[in-house]
Amino acid sequence: MSATLTAQFDTRREAEMTVERLVQQFDIERTAIFISGEDANTVGTRRAGADAQAADPSPPARGDASVAGPITLSVDLQDEAQANQVREAFNEFAAGNVRAS
Repeated sequence: MSATLTAQFDTRREAEMTVERLVQQFDIERTAIFISGEDANTVGTRRAGADAQAADPSPPARGDASVAGPITLSVDLQDEAQANQVREAFNEFAAGNVRAS
């Protein structure tokens, strides 16, 4: 089996957490994972993590983080076991619009 699973995330944080789960827990190579946004600098459909305002005494929130659409994450897979692991990680971090190709 050779396939690609793709999903969309509302925040850059959710997409990055998914990547870390795939690499660290499921041993999926980073070279098999691709992240993109609808806008070159999008942080997703809402701010989270380092893109959001933190409690004092943190620095103020950045105003240049573009909220211009979801973050798309794609993973090239070699077998069904990997596909199940990727689906598990997508589900854990609230992925939407999950599709296989």
